[in-house]
Amino acid sequence: MNMKLETLAVHAGAEPDPETGAVAPPIHLSTTFRHGPAAERVAGYEYQREGNPTQDRLEAALAALEGGAAALAYASGMAAISGLLEALPPGARVLLPDDCYSGTRYLANEFLPQRDVSAAFVDMSDLAAVEAACAVPATLLWVETPSNPLMKISDIAGLARIARERDALLCCDNTFATPVLQQPLALGADVVMHSTTKYFGGHSDVLGGALVFARRDVLFEAVAHRRHITGGVLSPFSAWLTLRGCRSLPARMAMHCANARALAEFLAAHPAVARVNWPGLPTHPGHDIARAQMRDYGAMLSLQVRGGREAALKVAGKLELFTNATSLGGCESLVEHRASTEGPHPVSPQDLLRVSVGLEHADDLIADWARALA
Repeated sequence: MNMKLETLAVHAGAEPDPETGAVAPPIHLSTTFRHGPAAERVAGYEYQREGNPTQDRLEAALAALEGGAAALAYASGMAAISGLLEALPPGARVLLPDDCYSGTRYLANEFLPQRDVSAAFVDMSDLAAVEAACAVPATLLWVETPSNPLMKISDIAGLARIARERDALLCCDNTFATPVLQQPLALGADVVMHSTTKYFGGHSDVLGGALVFARRDVLFEAVAHRRHITGGVLSPFSAWLTLRGCRSLPARMAMHCANARALAEFLAAHPAVARVNWPGLPTHPGHDIARAQMRDYGAMLSLQVRGGREAALKVAGKLELFTNATSLGGCESLVEHRASTEGPHPVSPQDLLRVSVGLEHADDLIADWARALA
């Protein structure tokens, strides 16, 4: 049956339990499964690190929502990123966004060189710059769109064309958008990465990550084998919580996006704010591309406060409904002075606050910022 995304989110991986008829998916916590004397698999499973029924349900749902052939669940978003990048062969070269998640940057700078994998940072929103960077052959192009935390928008189809012409792979970090708003595989990407901790979990109470593959091919098998051996798997209880989050994801994203629009428009008009980075604003440099490849513009935004670092910190300290905390995608609204969380070598502007817009009433969220900016 050809289902709309909202219907798919409710039903993917949610078949009633064949043994009991339970409508809610069961949790299989067993670490080991009975097999025959010569390790014959009685019911398809052997050991939790290798696979388990709850994880299988989640992976089926993730693959269905992203329109992929297969998915792999991980213990965290960073485990998923590592699972793909560290599966590249020695001598590989990766192109990464100049604006990207700090964990990805640290992985590229500190750990990939130990495996003889090099990384170069380029403005992925500039296709000409990406083509120029490909003068030195690249194995993998990695893109975040919207990017973290400047909310840059990259043309996924354009990057896929560049990758194909150069026999490279394209992976898209789709954490900010989720498949509800954007489906990179349909635009030509080979792999999609998610920190499922964020919008899939949706309640700030479960850590996880995932890779979704366009094809169940040699790359998928190599990454799956690496996960099996190195062990960065998701626990069954975390898989169950994340699967539960899938059910309400489209409904939550609709409210997240509506709230973000209201707040972004308020902030963009406020004299104490120098800049609002949210792709739904017509003034955003990537607005036209976002409008073409996204269904809505997401609930992540960043703003740059007039007066620099101290002014930004002062505003963050005055907020009451917006909790100063890392992460995003939960029901509650969060704010973060991003440069302060990026470690000893921050790259985010010192006047920038990153905002995860939650599910509170938009009027209350705007009132909170009005007080803090006054």
